[in-house]
Amino acid sequence: MNTNEQDRRRFTRINFDAECEVHYSGGAIVMQLIDISLRGVLLQFNHPLALDIGGEAEINIYLANDVLIRMKTQLNYAEPPNYGFFVKEIDLDSMSHLRRLLELNLGDEALLERELEQMVLD
Repeated sequence: MNTNEQDRRRFTRINFDAECEVHYSGGAIVMQLIDISLRGVLLQFNHPLALDIGGEAEINIYLANDVLIRMKTQLNYAEPPNYGFFVKEIDLDSMSHLRRLLELNLGDEALLERELEQMVLD
């Protein structure tokens, strides 16, 4: 079982519609956010992505009120038009925004706390 499949079981994904910028060695493109969790994002792009599995990218997700979630990621899944990225690093401000986003959409603070604890244990 790969890391992405394990994360799906341990980290709740929420559907969230937003555009995001993906910066990688081949340049920068705008992709559509499909869903997000504490450990990954699923993006959609209607063209082949010039990034191999394991390749790194910085993803910037812009939310309302100039809120930015910035994360360093690794491509784990590619079946065009869907691309799954594993979150390798996220700064404290971005993590706070992501936590709030998940909290608002999950509606279960206890579940979010368990997932945050699991993240620390990984």
